[in-house]
Amino acid sequence: MPHLGSSAHPRALAAATLHPDPVPATARAERVAIVSASIGAGHDGAAAELARRLTAHGLVVDRFDLLDLLPARLGRLVRDGYHRMLVQAPWAYQRVYRSTERAGGGGPLAAVLLRTAEERMLGALHPDTGAVVSTYPGASRVLGSLRLRGRLAAPVLTYLTDFSVHPLWVADGVDVHLAAHAVPAAQARAAGARNVRVGGPVVDPRFRPGSARERDAARARFGLPENAPLALLVAGSWGVGPVRQVALELRDCGAAVPVVVCGRNETLAERLRADGIEHAYGWVDDMPALMHAADVLVQNAGGLSSLEAFATGLPVASYRCIPGHGLTNAAALEEAGAAVWIRDPAGLKSVLCDLIDGSLGLSQRTVGLALFAAEPDGGPAAEIARVHHAGTPPLPARPTARRRRRGARRLLATAAVASAVWACAVGTGIATAYDGPGMIHAIGHSLDPDDADDPPPGLPSHTEGPHS
Repeated sequence: MPHLGSSAHPRALAAATLHPDPVPATARAERVAIVSASIGAGHDGAAAELARRLTAHGLVVDRFDLLDLLPARLGRLVRDGYHRMLVQAPWAYQRVYRSTERAGGGGPLAAVLLRTAEERMLGALHPDTGAVVSTYPGASRVLGSLRLRGRLAAPVLTYLTDFSVHPLWVADGVDVHLAAHAVPAAQARAAGARNVRVGGPVVDPRFRPGSARERDAARARFGLPENAPLALLVAGSWGVGPVRQVALELRDCGAAVPVVVCGRNETLAERLRADGIEHAYGWVDDMPALMHAADVLVQNAGGLSSLEAFATGLPVASYRCIPGHGLTNAAALEEAGAAVWIRDPAGLKSVLCDLIDGSLGLSQRTVGLALFAAEPDGGPAAEIARVHHAGTPPLPARPTARRRRRGARRLLATAAVASAVWACAVGTGIATAYDGPGMIHAIGHSLDPDDADDPPPGLPSHTEGPHS
């Protein structure tokens, strides 16, 4: 799906099908495949920009969605289950994220389901593909497995879309891991990644610093106040997390007028307008202009919108982050000096004022813009092109026994269970987080709207306090 800054309609990306475009037979294609997943928007957003840059390098780019490669339309169930878990049972997502983080990756059920995509992945790749790039952890695991077993000759690269690196990102068999900054690069190495290279972030070139004239024009276009400080609140393409609470806190603290983008969550936008939040939007086609109009970005997930804000010179604050990757991204961005993490609501006003018109904002604008000014050797796309032109490297060494996948003898016995569990939960290791009865209780609980705010017995409740 398109990210919030995209001007493309969601249906436009559906054109990236499983069948690559034909190439004239007069010459062998210089070809790269990119495998993403339409879960949220960050993975697809990075894939789209990488494809644009690689095309500019003269390469033919084929794009695939891993969810389309899962059998029996399970991809839709995976996406819907992940969305429902974030909305109705965020405590369960936090539990899954933490447990898989401690275990160093997903459980066997997730591995079994990913194994079912391997044949379709091989069938989708053009014979002339010289390199394959993943922007999603599950895709990296599918491709790495094929590479390890000698079934995929082309080198595999993973582009790490987040500032924090969950162990699921690091798959055996991947030749190169590309990171946006030294902080995620160090985390990837600590998780066991081989050949990690720092290449800078990847965002649409429309995200750039705007002039005073562009700022005024954007405010007029969106009907925003001419002179008041504006805090742009984003919550991903799904509008998840305590967005309503944060919008009201922004309004009440008086530091800035809240401007809220709810993505595809039109219900949330309507509710905010009913609350008196005047500037609440659903899907926004021109996010670069809206960022030009704003003075600070407030976010809760640390994904693509944060990188886009850095590119426009907009200071970023992480606040009331969603569980799992929202919290770890906030910590990594803070470690990099790129964004401040507001843990205490009592400090919301003072920190925002400093970001809008103080030394903190000046330093963060400098750090954010430096991410793009210092792209070594042309950035991630140029690195992918170099790997492609270098030819096929030797196959990666097989992993140690500790990280080796479980054998095919369990494939048929657990495939049906894995599909259902992975779809209802997140698809990244729910079996690692729960035993059998606990897993069943957790899944059933996450699908019960009446109990969505209450965790099962023995687990702490998910609150929206200073550290949520």
